[in-house]
Amino acid sequence: MQKGPVTPKGFGDILPDEAKKRRFMINAIVPVLEKYGFSPIETPTIEFAETLLGKYGEDEKLIYKFEDMGGRKLALRYDLTVPLARFIANNLGLLTPTFSRYQIGQVFRGDNPQKGRKREFTQFDFDTVGSTDTAEDVKVIAGAIEGARTVGLSNAILQINDRELFDKIGFSKEAIIAIDKIDKIGKDAVIKLLKETDLDQTEKMFAKLEKAEKTERLAKIFNELKDKGFKENEDFIFNPFLARGLNYYTSTIFELKLDKTPGGLSIGGGGRYDNLIGMFAGRDIPAVGFSFGIDRIIDLI
Repeated sequence: MQKGPVTPKGFGDILPDEAKKRRFMINAIVPVLEKYGFSPIETPTIEFAETLLGKYGEDEKLIYKFEDMGGRKLALRYDLTVPLARFIANNLGLLTPTFSRYQIGQVFRGDNPQKGRKREFTQFDFDTVGSTDTAEDVKVIAGAIEGARTVGLSNAILQINDRELFDKIGFSKEAIIAIDKIDKIGKDAVIKLLKETDLDQTEKMFAKLEKAEKTERLAKIFNELKDKGFKENEDFIFNPFLARGLNYYTSTIFELKLDKTPGGLSIGGGGRYDNLIGMFAGRDIPAVGFSFGIDRIIDLI
């Protein structure tokens, strides 16, 4: 029986059994990442609000914002990617010419709590910064697949797409956000949302997406993955409907699903964001990364 004060909705304590699972997961994945050349860093839990605002599209409303006693506008970090962009802009000497990092940390979102997703949760990120070469995408993808396998997710599969597909067909940012919901609400509901964006010939554009083939960049990435021994349709798969709603993605995007089940549970995701760091650094610095959803995976292992 609970006798002490309760925690706020979406926040909670971590009991020993779950804490042990977290430690197991971290200890299993870290050697995989370090094998690929990723190094650890840490960034603060709190950032200036202006650092985070304008980076997350419609999800910006989920950011926890507040003022300190000095009237400074601050925010709890929404993810570990934007803080990384700020970190790189302040530590450009680490780019020799690339820099690869991993980080484990708490992030905060004012979303509706659900199974495997609280308002405070743990992300396990790894990114490589400084190059547009597909070899960097492949390195991140390989780390995601091998990391999943090493914690026992033998049926997990990485869905991969390229945001340039949507640009070629003519989908707006609003339409991409709608397409991103297809696993949750289904095709018919997505088409209805697309029509609400006032796009012309919505169903014809959707049909083009159904028949879309890999971009030249994706084809190169897929071949490089096969050269490394990964298997298409087993370790990774092309999904032209994969959108990922965050504004900062520019090209390759990927999402780790528990299995091949339609609408299957997402347990991690990421992609290429070649413009985000430049907002802080004042020059183009490409990057690509991935984030494991530790809390969702903990429910499974």
